[in-house]
Amino acid sequence: MSKKKHRHRSRKPPRIQKRTAPGSAPGTLSVPLDAPAPTITVINYTERNFVKKEGAEVSNLAKHITDQSVTWVNVNGLGNAETFHELSEVFGIHRLAMEDVVNVHQRAKVEAYEDQVFIVLRMVRISHDILDNEQVSIFLGKNFVLTIQERAGDCFDSVRERLSESRGRIRQNGADYLAYALIDAVIDGYFPVVDEYGEKMEQLDIQLSGRQSGNYMEMIHNLRGELMALRRAIRPLRDALLSLKPEAISLITEETRVYLRDCYDHTIQLVDLLDTYREMCSNLRDYQMSMISYRMNEVMKVLTIIGTIFIPLGFIAGLYGMNFDTQHPANMPELAWPYGYLFAIGLMAVVSFGMLAFFWRKGWFSSS
Repeated sequence: MSKKKHRHRSRKPPRIQKRTAPGSAPGTLSVPLDAPAPTITVINYTERNFVKKEGAEVSNLAKHITDQSVTWVNVNGLGNAETFHELSEVFGIHRLAMEDVVNVHQRAKVEAYEDQVFIVLRMVRISHDILDNEQVSIFLGKNFVLTIQERAGDCFDSVRERLSESRGRIRQNGADYLAYALIDAVIDGYFPVVDEYGEKMEQLDIQLSGRQSGNYMEMIHNLRGELMALRRAIRPLRDALLSLKPEAISLITEETRVYLRDCYDHTIQLVDLLDTYREMCSNLRDYQMSMISYRMNEVMKVLTIIGTIFIPLGFIAGLYGMNFDTQHPANMPELAWPYGYLFAIGLMAVVSFGMLAFFWRKGWFSSS
């Protein structure tokens, strides 16, 4: 097991904010003000040829799309509304679908149009020990795949390597198989993230059992919130994959559908893992509350024993501290006795040790 220490930071859950103003016309594109400017990469390939071009212009994209090859256009950044208007015209994208692209609060979904399929995914990663959640939009056409991301950096490097090195079946199949490969890469990216949260919970369990100091309730609360965010990202995708049926969507072949069923199985595994980890978080929270109550009871037991011992000592000290007339025959003879002080101290010691022995025999000092 990894010895790496994980820092837990308190983080408020993101609020869903629709960037288009209330009452705006459907299809209005309101891009994020702080989004980076879009950069376009085009990959065009056949079974024998592979061409990659970075920094492409939207106006030149149409000439890359042919019936003899598959074209993958990847856009990083949402900072220019005009670029997305042009993309809509080049690829014939419905304006409502493009509105969902720039409003990056969408849940995972699949929408079928006449000659295209619009797929929304949530891509996750751990960045600086904080869960990073990014929307990825995929448009599948007859001979092309268009992917749009919020910013540069993704989990598609393995797909790019397979394309450039002609490994596997990806260059022998159509655009639908490329779309499957991208979906599979996003889903596979969840597993190391989920495994890292499993390690964090295992570390927490060890620390709780070892009674180490720390703000564990806040850690558990943050972990549970991030696991719920992961579950909200992957569960809609599980339902969306069910809608990618060849009889309903002609762009996806039966052969690719078999691979998509494998993606669906992976989402089932992820949802089961997340449900298990969320239950573990609840158990850790309950265990921590039990430990807090147990330690409080231990403290109260010690204080009760100390207070119980000092009750008779206080009585003895108060009894011999009263200012009686020592000459009166009915008063305490110990007040005028030369060894009266030592007698009172000895009596207190005998009472204290006698009570301690009694508590010990009752088992009150045992931590179990």
